[in-house]
Amino acid sequence: MASEPDSLKSRTQRHKCPACYKQFKRKLHLIEHMKISYHSVHQPRCQVCQKHCKSFESVREHISGPLAKSNCSKIFGDQGCNLCLKVLGSPSALNEHKQKCRLTAPVPLGAKMTPCIESHVITSGSIMDEKHNIKVQRTIAMDCEMVGGGSDGSIDLCARVCLVDEDENLILHTYVRPQIPVTNYRYEVTGLTKDHLKDAMPFNEVQDKIMKILYNGESVGRIPLDGGRARLLVGHSIHHDLDCLRIKYPGHLLRDTAKYRPLMKTNLLSHSLKHLIKTYLGYDIQSGTHDPYEDCVSVMRLYKRMRGQDHHVEELGDKKANCGFDSFRSTELDKLTPDELYEISTSDYKCWCLDFSKDCSPVS
Repeated sequence: MASEPDSLKSRTQRHKCPACYKQFKRKLHLIEHMKISYHSVHQPRCQVCQKHCKSFESVREHISGPLAKSNCSKIFGDQGCNLCLKVLGSPSALNEHKQKCRLTAPVPLGAKMTPCIESHVITSGSIMDEKHNIKVQRTIAMDCEMVGGGSDGSIDLCARVCLVDEDENLILHTYVRPQIPVTNYRYEVTGLTKDHLKDAMPFNEVQDKIMKILYNGESVGRIPLDGGRARLLVGHSIHHDLDCLRIKYPGHLLRDTAKYRPLMKTNLLSHSLKHLIKTYLGYDIQSGTHDPYEDCVSVMRLYKRMRGQDHHVEELGDKKANCGFDSFRSTELDKLTPDELYEISTSDYKCWCLDFSKDCSPVS
């Protein structure tokens, strides 16, 4: 039987993306796909077939959605953790893993009348991560509760703020005296009344305390413009909290669980913190009024779970790896194999696993 002509082979050959497995008739189309897909080791992926997805929600659809891949769905159903989406090698290993992966809800502070609680348990240095054997910059989680101002109560006013460290120690909890009259205490959500804010800390004093915590005790007038060795700040819609506090903080030091690409919906809209905690940590929050300590601890746990992913970045090794497509001419790209194209592809977001830094400074 005669062999297939080369011209026919070129017409029927499919070029397969090594990350998401899409196939293209022309190599040029594969290259263009790789340029806009930003595939990298940091993307969420199916632990069965290793297919890359844009978000963990996409991974869940791949393994358990209406159009799930049957083989991946079956294996994951038998061996997978529905929280972190890892696949374990045995039933005993899976059961042991699930006991550690599913966390219990923190005990809320409640709407106590104590105007302010401060602690100095946080260290000014760094901590050692046993898994990676490297030092990690201290991180702070913050959450605010808002009451309403203005004639219709629609203006968000910070009335309560809470900060915790990585070990879930309470650093600061205080009620905040709003700068304009409160017209809606939003009691059903906040649990706050006029009495809670009667002896609240003045707004400017709250600002100063938060800034000193974030900048390792530096007074406001001595804070360097580049942030220096300031702490990473974690929160859910953290920009909104900072805006209400009228605090400017370097963008490269913010970690927002509402805007982190792997945690967003498939259409790149944000999930609620309540949904994220139930989905990834396995417990319920905000079942009644919102508690800032409960939210703070939960958002810190979620951040640490995302940061703790091991993406084996060091395995890329070669200086050309992860350098981006702009470093190559079109003719050079056309000569690269799909795997080589993947090696030079870069992520379009900052993966939190990169917050592990050998010199214990935040990665910017």
